Amino acid sequence: MNATNPELELAREFLATTDCNIFLTGKAGTGKTTFLKNLRKRSPKRMVVTAPTGVAAINAGGVTLHSFFQLPFSPFVPGSEAFSQGNRRKFRKEKVNIIKSLDLLVIDEISMVRSDMLDGVDSVLRQYRRSSLPFGGVQLLMIGDLHQLAPVVRENEWRLLSQYYDSPYFFSSNSLRKTEFYTIELQHIYRQSDKKFIDLLNKVRDNNLDESSLQELNRRYLPDTSSAEKEGFITLCTHNRNADDINSARLNSLITPTRRFEAEIVGDFPEHTYPTSALLELKEGAQVMFVRNDSSPEKLYFNGKIGKILHIRGEEILVKCPGDTEPITVSPETWENIEYKLDEENGEIKENRIGEFEQYPLKLAWAITIHKSQGLTFNHAIIDARAAFAHGQVYVALSRCRTLEGLILSSPLSGSAIKSDPAIARFTRESRKSRPNRKLLERAAIRYQQRLLLECFTFDKLRYLLGRFTGLVKGNSNIIHLAGITDIQELQQTCFTEICTVGENFGRQLQGLFREDILPTNDKVIVERINKASDYFGEKLKSLLLAPIDRLSIETDNKELGKRLRKLHKQVKEEGSVKVAAVAVCGHGFSPAAYLRALSAAELNFQKKKEKKQTPFYTEEDITHPELFQTIRQWRTDRAKKDNIAPFQILHQKTLVQIVMHLPETQAALLKIKGIGKVLAERYGEDILAMVRTYRQKHGIQSPTLPEPGGQEKSNKPKKEKPVKKNTIDLTLELFNTGLTVPEIAEKRELVSSTIHRHLAQCIELGKIRIEQLMPPEKIKIIIEAIEKAETPS
Repeated sequence: MNATNPELELAREFLATTDCNIFLTGKAGTGKTTFLKNLRKRSPKRMVVTAPTGVAAINAGGVTLHSFFQLPFSPFVPGSEAFSQGNRRKFRKEKVNIIKSLDLLVIDEISMVRSDMLDGVDSVLRQYRRSSLPFGGVQLLMIGDLHQLAPVVRENEWRLLSQYYDSPYFFSSNSLRKTEFYTIELQHIYRQSDKKFIDLLNKVRDNNLDESSLQELNRRYLPDTSSAEKEGFITLCTHNRNADDINSARLNSLITPTRRFEAEIVGDFPEHTYPTSALLELKEGAQVMFVRNDSSPEKLYFNGKIGKILHIRGEEILVKCPGDTEPITVSPETWENIEYKLDEENGEIKENRIGEFEQYPLKLAWAITIHKSQGLTFNHAIIDARAAFAHGQVYVALSRCRTLEGLILSSPLSGSAIKSDPAIARFTRESRKSRPNRKLLERAAIRYQQRLLLECFTFDKLRYLLGRFTGLVKGNSNIIHLAGITDIQELQQTCFTEICTVGENFGRQLQGLFREDILPTNDKVIVERINKASDYFGEKLKSLLLAPIDRLSIETDNKELGKRLRKLHKQVKEEGSVKVAAVAVCGHGFSPAAYLRALSAAELNFQKKKEKKQTPFYTEEDITHPELFQTIRQWRTDRAKKDNIAPFQILHQKTLVQIVMHLPETQAALLKIKGIGKVLAERYGEDILAMVRTYRQKHGIQSPTLPEPGGQEKSNKPKKEKPVKKNTIDLTLELFNTGLTVPEIAEKRELVSSTIHRHLAQCIELGKIRIEQLMPPEKIKIIIEAIEKAETPS
């Protein structure tokens, strides 16, 4: 599709090579859903797909905005107390890691997302990515059509929100307005091919319907639709109750027996996201609609295809669709509910299946709501838009049809039924004035690379953290004991001078070298400069910052102060590690994708290192040698009095506990204990070791037995393995491998022989069986010859 569609190709390149936010829009049937499907397969960026409703999220293969960002359903008012509390919501570590690694956020069905909800997303992203940029620097792809379904905003909510927003639509988001944001409108319509019908739909969409066009549409009005209802037409209604009443009445009018099919639900799959009924009640003769595309290679049906149930035999349902020569054998399909997980090995965002819904991909289809028809395509439809209550409803209903001839109106349309919103008209006019093009794309790609390079060699955050840390240490020097560094101020000054200030100067140099007509990655001068800078800053960060800060240990009896110092100490080390990874990317050229991955991988690796403790860490509750504990504590008290200092300045209580538990006998063993540095070991090591040796000799301890910290024992219970669920093809294959014939398998499984043949054909394609097991050589030869002579690849 992209090869012949310039707008889709432009959208793909904007997403791949820039950080611009994109609103991908277009009339119904222009390929927005297909574009998203292809993007998920091919995008180099780490992405998460979201949607405003559960069903839309399942259809898009993503998650809901509310669940991923833990947004409240109430209005999200900027600056309010509720807004601040929303920002402070606790996210699981896994979710935070995903947010930190995110390059691209996709929001499908953006027309239904309120402006305040988008600002809520912005607040979460900025908080957890620790970035002041809108949306924390994450790129947005928003997909949808503003002329279709609108956001739900109650009157009392809008009274509150209207003080902060021009309109309830996403484009009025305060955060989005601060970004570089382009609208790409798809032009080519794939669903309809009749130019006359397309022109009529466009006039409805733009609320530009003149009298003659209205008359043309109303020629499709049929006062008595009963004859059409019998010919496989589906009725599109404005309200759920109307559709339910029609479906129930038509089902009850059939004299064939009712069959009930219960869905199999595994794991987490909320009811509001069910793609069809969990308890399907069907009859032979019922009109049904497929609710997903056929996952088999034959592609016999698509989402929205309508047919009639010919036969229900055992667990097999045969559906005959208009225009098809053969009925379709329908088997249960499985929908997946996913959550996103971060693969800590490679930093990629993976989709993790948390629930399954297995059911026949059917629903009763004499009627459906216009809302639920969005995204579907019908050959024949009766449209009941008398009670249209929201803008876009009539357009959604009409645009579901392939042709004007396949459309019937159950009541005439009036001009007042075709509602439009002035805010949308204004936004559409403005966005069409500044349509993105190749020149804009090239400039945006250049700016994107320039911004990333300047960010790479900017050390403002490091300067800030190191300044706060040093200030806190010097301001409380009388109650803090430092080991590993002689002068923290000297370390700060050296880093400021040789890293931060040099980084500022280098940034100014880069800005002077940047050109508006060439990508930095294609500029030999830039590439040479950043290669050299990579070596310089990498070495300085490691030797001047990370090595000494890693040796540093801090002890104080002030718990609150200790907590603040440890947090800042960790942040300085983390920022230094991330910066080392960032500048390393510039050592052999530069790639935006590699740079972004290096940043998130460095953060993840730092967290993993923090989690791995070299030795178990014990508390006073764990002490198994209380006699030694009292001996060393008394020695510490006496020594402190003698030296006129506080006891913690000799040995912190936590360190004392570790000594008592590990019972070190040598200087090397003592240095392995957390909290013991070279200075402390040289000053007090011999005294401590003498007390430990005496205690071990007295009690005959050869080597200490170390318990689990906190008295916890690791569970040795074996994990229960989940039973592997076999699909219908594998069940057929198992029976075939036992030597049963096709008719015997069909009888045993209560299926028709054609279904078994289809299963076995797929097994041949997958390499699970050989074609010779099903067919004699002479027939295979005839088929091969026919394929070679065929003019089409079908």
